[in-house]
Amino acid sequence: MIQSGKTILIVDDEPLTREGIRKTLEAWSIGRYQILSCSNGTEALEILQTRPIHLLITDIRMPEMNGLQIVEGTRGFTHKPVVIIISGHPDFQYAQTAIELGVVNYLLKPIQKSKLIDAVQQALRMEEERGRVETMEKMVDPRLMQAKTADKNYSAPVQQAIQYVEAHLQEPLGMSEVASQIHLNPSYFSALFKEQTGFTFSEYVTRNRIQKAKELLLQTRLTIADISEQVGYQTSKYFIKLFKEYEGTSPNQYRKQIMDVDDRIDTLK
Repeated sequence: MIQSGKTILIVDDEPLTREGIRKTLEAWSIGRYQILSCSNGTEALEILQTRPIHLLITDIRMPEMNGLQIVEGTRGFTHKPVVIIISGHPDFQYAQTAIELGVVNYLLKPIQKSKLIDAVQQALRMEEERGRVETMEKMVDPRLMQAKTADKNYSAPVQQAIQYVEAHLQEPLGMSEVASQIHLNPSYFSALFKEQTGFTFSEYVTRNRIQKAKELLLQTRLTIADISEQVGYQTSKYFIKLFKEYEGTSPNQYRKQIMDVDDRIDTLK
C-alpha cells in the first residue's frame, strides 16, 4: 500500500492500551500513515535511530525507561518527532517536564477515541509546519538575507541596483551594465556596493542566483539544466561548479538530501 511517508510510533508496555491505540489509528488513517508499535523504551529508541518517525505516542510510566527518557533520547536526532504523552495518572511534575521537552499533548487514560484522533491530527499539523520551517532554514542564505534586510539603509543607487539584479537574474548581469542602468561610473559603483552591502557585486549576483536555484530545486521538478538556465547560467556545468562551492554539494544531492524524508515511500514490513 502506498502511504504518505509519515510514520507514527506507539510505545506502551500495556498490550491492551498499545493495541487499542494502534487499531484506532489504523482505522482512522485508512492506510495514509504507517503505524508502528513497541512495548519498551529501548526498542523505541532503536526504531527512532534507524528510520524517520514523524509522531511519537508514548506512555509516560514504563519499566526501565519512561516516556520522558525516550523523548530526551531524541534530542540529538536530525529529524525529531513531535510527541504525545499518555499517562494513567495526572502528575503535574511529569506534565511540566513534558512541556519543557516540547511535548505537544498530554492525554490521560482511559483515552477517548475522538480525543486521541484530535490530538494526532493537531500533532501532525505541527510536524508539517515544523518541517516547512526547517526546510526554509536550510534554503536561506543567512548572509544574503541579512544584506536584504538592511537594504532600506542603502543609498538610492545601491537599492536600484539590487532591484535590477532581482528582476533580471535570468539575464547576463555584468557590473558595468548595471552601473550604466543606474547612471554611475563602474569603479565608483563597485566600491559603493561593497561598502554598503559587504559583498562584491559579482558575489551578490552569484548568491542570489544560488538562492533562487535552491528554491527551484525544492519547489519544482525542473531539471538541473532548466534551473541553470532560469538563474542565468548558460551551461549547467558551470552552475553545478558554483553550487558546489557555495553549498558543499551538487544541486541533485541538495535536492535529495532535503526532500528525501518527506518524499520517501515506506512499505509495510
